[in-house]
Amino acid sequence: MTRNYFVHESSYIDEPCEIGDGTKIWHFSHVMAGSKLGRRCNIGQNVVISPDVIIGDNVKIQNNVSVYTGVELEDDVFCGPSMVFTNVVNPRSEIVRRDEYKRTLVKKGASIGANATIVCGNTIGRYAFIGAGAVVTRDVPDFALVLGNPGRIAGWMCRCGVRLEMSSDPGEEKTTCSACGADYHRRDRLVSEIRDA
Repeated sequence: MTRNYFVHESSYIDEPCEIGDGTKIWHFSHVMAGSKLGRRCNIGQNVVISPDVIIGDNVKIQNNVSVYTGVELEDDVFCGPSMVFTNVVNPRSEIVRRDEYKRTLVKKGASIGANATIVCGNTIGRYAFIGAGAVVTRDVPDFALVLGNPGRIAGWMCRCGVRLEMSSDPGEEKTTCSACGADYHRRDRLVSEIRDA
């Protein structure tokens, strides 16, 4: 059977697992049994993909990231260097809690900055942007920019990755991205892209 993906010779791939066409897995990484990686992903050095993890297409995982059981990354997600996922909220070395893993979902197009921590059981919205070093302890809405510890919404991001100019007032507002021209609408703490019919 022809393999249509690249695995560096220093990495381990446990069977069975699924790896999509065009995916690249670099030095000292480990993909564990039961995991599913989509097409055109880039898995950096020293990355661990635990059993039963689901990763969509065109996902980029930078060096030193562990994606634990219970985590799902949709298409086009970016995970920055040394960012952290968890899967148990109250770990103890002497107590096995494999039946208590919490699900973490990172939706399409979201970016997670270097050294950020995502506490398990939360959902990161579409095209959200988690700043470097932020600690996410609750769900993050679509297009939100989250900074700090604990993470707080500090603004809104365009699909293209540029910060949107919006007021901090809680009412309704429309804005246009200064870089790509995409239009957005905000009502309270929910932002959506305005698409032509």
